[in-house]
Amino acid sequence: MSTSVFHQVYKHPLFTEADMQQIIALHQPVKIAKNELLLCEGKTANAYYLVEQGLIRFYVNDFNGNEITTQFTCENEIANEVSSLFQRLPSVQNIQAVTDALVWKIDFENFQYLYHSLESVREWGREWMSAKLFEIQQRSVEMITQSASTRYLHLMQHRPQIIRQAPLKYIASYLGIADTSLSRIRKDLVSA
Repeated sequence: MSTSVFHQVYKHPLFTEADMQQIIALHQPVKIAKNELLLCEGKTANAYYLVEQGLIRFYVNDFNGNEITTQFTCENEIANEVSSLFQRLPSVQNIQAVTDALVWKIDFENFQYLYHSLESVREWGREWMSAKLFEIQQRSVEMITQSASTRYLHLMQHRPQIIRQAPLKYIASYLGIADTSLSRIRKDLVSA
């Protein structure tokens, strides 16, 4: 197990080497099996995860009981159900490993300790949360203003790990389209 994931995720100019050592010491490596749930709907999140290897998805069940993928977390990213973890609310989402995965887990209490004791963690946390808010807003706008083909091409270009590792049904639901529509889009792209 490598610690390079920490230097990818916890990027901020205020971090010192001593800060990084303290941060690393409070994370535990966890191996997650394909399809295993890290968080179930209705449970309150008590940790977040740095993904070193593998692919993680977030999903909800719609009013018909269909699973709708809302988010993917790739390597060197954080899998975190923010509202559940920080507002201490039951999660409305499930978090599941799409592949076998290696993650680094930090529990809520240890994160709170870091957040309250290290200025670098507070500043990094503010920047990370702002970036995530921007991503969510951007995705909301793209779901309305872009075609499914454009959204798929964007996913291919910017997050190819998802295209390589996620089943088509997860990708289709993430894009807000039917499996058959995604198959048609992929066929059109190959023949173009």
